[in-house]
Amino acid sequence: MTQTLLFDPLLPWPILWVLAGFALITIALAAWRQLPGWGLRGLAALCLLATLMGPLAQNETRAPLSDIVLVVVDETASQKLSTRPVQTAQARVDLEQQLATRANTETRWITLKDDVGDGGTALMQAVSHALADEPQGRVAGVIALSDGQVHDTDQQLTLPAPMHLLMTGQAQDWDRRLIVRNAPAFAIIGEPVTLTLRLEDSGATPEDFRQAPLDISIDGAAPQRFNLPLGVDFDLPLTLPHGGRNVIRFSTPEAAGEITDRNNSALVQINGVRDRLRVLLVSGEPHPGGRTWRNLLKSDSSVDLVHFTILRPPEKQDGVPVDELSLIAFPTRELFLEKIEDFDLIIFDRYKRRGILPAIYLDNVANYVEKGGAVLVAAGPDFASASSIYRSPLSRVLPAMPTARVMEQAYRPKITDLGERHPVTLGLDPTPGDLPSWGSWLRQIEVTAPEGHVLMSGVNDRPLLVLNRVAEGRVALLASDHAWLWSRGYQGGGPQLELLRRLAHWMMKEPELEEEMLWAEVSGQNMQIFRRRMEGAAGKLTITAPDGSEAEVPLQERAPGLWEAQYLGDQQGLYRLREGDVSTVVGLGPAAPREFQDPLATDTVLAPVIAPLRGGLMSIEGGVPRLRDVKPGRPAAGRGWIGLTPRAAYETLSVSQSQLLPAWLGLLLVAGLALAAWLREARR
Repeated sequence: MTQTLLFDPLLPWPILWVLAGFALITIALAAWRQLPGWGLRGLAALCLLATLMGPLAQNETRAPLSDIVLVVVDETASQKLSTRPVQTAQARVDLEQQLATRANTETRWITLKDDVGDGGTALMQAVSHALADEPQGRVAGVIALSDGQVHDTDQQLTLPAPMHLLMTGQAQDWDRRLIVRNAPAFAIIGEPVTLTLRLEDSGATPEDFRQAPLDISIDGAAPQRFNLPLGVDFDLPLTLPHGGRNVIRFSTPEAAGEITDRNNSALVQINGVRDRLRVLLVSGEPHPGGRTWRNLLKSDSSVDLVHFTILRPPEKQDGVPVDELSLIAFPTRELFLEKIEDFDLIIFDRYKRRGILPAIYLDNVANYVEKGGAVLVAAGPDFASASSIYRSPLSRVLPAMPTARVMEQAYRPKITDLGERHPVTLGLDPTPGDLPSWGSWLRQIEVTAPEGHVLMSGVNDRPLLVLNRVAEGRVALLASDHAWLWSRGYQGGGPQLELLRRLAHWMMKEPELEEEMLWAEVSGQNMQIFRRRMEGAAGKLTITAPDGSEAEVPLQERAPGLWEAQYLGDQQGLYRLREGDVSTVVGLGPAAPREFQDPLATDTVLAPVIAPLRGGLMSIEGGVPRLRDVKPGRPAAGRGWIGLTPRAAYETLSVSQSQLLPAWLGLLLVAGLALAAWLREARR
């Protein structure tokens, strides 16, 4: 039971203070003048003031409450390395024994797991949530069993007691890690991009290593090995092999004795883009569509156009002396022999053989295609004549043969069944299955024996647009020279610009326009996988996880030629996807999660948090320190011990109050003292 003195004044405190001041002045004046009975009258005044203050005695019945100690046990990924699980388990047993022998103490054990995503070790957040559930007045301290690698120390922590770190790990631990300092999201195809890499050893390295091997793999291909110096930033020039997403994996083999190899690799995903599209337009006989081709290509700022056209054919005889001609000789040899490899695309627009380009030049164009180049032929009546470029060395790469028939009649181009699945023409037709809302064309060149894919048809379903692969290159044949009618808006026009853009990108081997394609869109740990096929149905998708385990996922058809699947990856790293003979790779999360970026145990991360709380930072490699009681504000750690602050918290069970000076008793005392003072004065 605890007693407390309280006051319940009968008058407001300001009035009481005024009365007290008046009484003191009066008593002091009476004492100075030596008036008889001044002492008794002073006591009467004090009794009156005490009665007006209403003193009370409050009695409380209290029940003591135990102290609460929070112990956070770190079980994140980095705590599973080396001997840390054994150290943590042994330290927990020792703490349980010491806390069990400490009087009036309750222990709250908090298990800390990996944060959501790649958040790492959120120890501060775990402590804050635990403190929110406990009375602040009972918390005697916080003890963290961890390797010290905490990733949320920026959070503010309000703690009324000391906090301690009991650090796992061993003094001889060491680690090697791979760091990618800069990795751009985009890079230009054919131009080197510089990545800065660093191989770094930390901890008690057993040997004086000078360099280490580094493996580089692009899109899951066989890696190439290099030797890099340790502890030095290394600039690595890299040229992307193709457009679209390039998944680059850097890795260094695990060294003997290092604590983990989870940070020995890094995934970098760079999108390859083209700087400029270099196009050679070879025009033959002038026609209304010729200017359309030129205007279309010149309007795109990303296109560098070289236009080769015949303004003065050899058969033209007008008597003008050669020395008076103002035409400049066109560098045909330089273009078609020496620098043909510099072009990304060659377009033949109604071109026919006139003897200006020798057969060796056209043979070189065919070689250019076979080595990976791209040729687009917009055929006019010349393609069906005896002077057709088909009757040249180009015939071995062209996808169809002309029959010498030119059909002069109106027709509406339409997409074939195969074209509905091909990415070049997929979705171009706004009304699939019916006549498209496109304008008519008025001429078509009949071709036969098409090779490759027929994506569009014209008169009586004859091939109109044929695409084919030749060796490493690609060829497209448009069997009409009336595509320009769409750009003029004839009968409503049509998607000429989009069709030609897709054709150019398909011939440039842009990944999104590949016919047989497997790709994935990543959101967190979830993959949305797509498979495009031109023929047949897609089989089961085989997914190989970073640890080598395989899973088969069924694909569902979502559109003609397009299949889709969803997959949730439970690991972070490089996944390999395979369906049939098509495969790809995709990275989920970082190759080295945050937990393993720096896995060595350290006390420097938590030192700024623990220092203001007067706690301790101690390694448990040699054993768990002893527990002591310390007063608030005193240092709570020393050699071989850590302190907890007793809180002396209690719970009030009952409260009772009693008057120390009842009003009637105070009135009697005042009256008695006043009477005694009067009698003493009368006697004198």
